Amino acid sequence: MLQNKDISCLIVDDEPIAREVIETHLKSISNIKIIGSCQSAIEAFGYIRNHSIDLVFLDINMPEISGISFAKSINKNIKIIFTTAYRDYAVEGFELQAVDYLLKPISFDRLLKAINNYYDIYSKQKNTPLEKSNSNDFMFVRANRRMIKIDFDAVIYIESYSDYIKIHLEKQTIVTRETISAVEAKLPVKNFMRIHRSYIISIKNITSFTNEEIVINNTSLPISRSYKQEVLNILERF
Repeated sequence: MLQNKDISCLIVDDEPIAREVIETHLKSISNIKIIGSCQSAIEAFGYIRNHSIDLVFLDINMPEISGISFAKSINKNIKIIFTTAYRDYAVEGFELQAVDYLLKPISFDRLLKAINNYYDIYSKQKNTPLEKSNSNDFMFVRANRRMIKIDFDAVIYIESYSDYIKIHLEKQTIVTRETISAVEAKLPVKNFMRIHRSYIISIKNITSFTNEEIVINNTSLPISRSYKQEVLNILERF
């Protein structure tokens, strides 16, 4: 039984027809607010950065960043309904505590059931005392067999090398076995910006920028085509 809470939804799928099907179904359901419809995980990061999202309809098999990787990197309070043409991903999807797993082509009745599953989860959480939100100004990362405290104010930029990242600080560089997307999820969005698959920068440390690059503490870093519009939109606010 649907309740009165409005749900802010984001649709993420690289197939235009698949996005249209989901959007059409959602428009027939009351209390649904479609915040955006994205063709990639990179584009979706921008919506999550700038909007309050309750629920994401997320395709799994997408180029550049898969739906699984995207789901692992976003705030855990954002619920996921996976959408895919492949049954093989179901186990991994549910291991991420997804609300539901919809196989394409998606019928209206099946999507409605998934929405009701979300309401069931929301009702249980509403009746459970909330933990204190994390408002720390630091994070911990593993390096040299110990957990190292990283103050956000000390971070200049973060650089990715496959499964490793370098966190460039004011006085040292920390190397840790971590993905850049996982670390991005820990950073305060108002202070940091992803400009490339391999780079996150501290906004306050920007020296200058063009449409193609950002100079930060005398280091020139490229702005990738995929992130360019989002980066320039953010910089224009300052």
